[in-house]
Amino acid sequence: MAARYQLKVLAEFASAHTLRDYPGACARMHGHNWKVEVEVTARALDEIGIGMDFKTIRAAAHELAGRLDHRYLNDIEPFDRVNPTAENIAAWFYRRLSEKLNGATARVTAVTLWETDRACVRYTEEESV
Repeated sequence: MAARYQLKVLAEFASAHTLRDYPGACARMHGHNWKVEVEVTARALDEIGIGMDFKTIRAAAHELAGRLDHRYLNDIEPFDRVNPTAENIAAWFYRRLSEKLNGATARVTAVTLWETDRACVRYTEEESV
């Protein structure tokens, strides 16, 4: 059986958004303290036994979270056009992180975005992980 290592890091940011065309209170501006959980799958380890350095994953996640921190998401590209739902924000993180982190032996396999302590969405583009 092939080796597989699941690495996870967390990043946080606070921001406000308005859900366009939402039939309820979330159509008004409101904010969240978001948590972003990034999952990277490594299929091999480097010469010192690391699949991908946690620092590398954390730095990429924190850089992206920083772009959204203390901002009104509806004013930020692509959310000025794309509804800033938790689902769309999770997909945005996944795609941007994949561009930065994916390599020959390790790749982003999922992003879980926590809108509250009890509600999250997990986004992946992998058929089977």
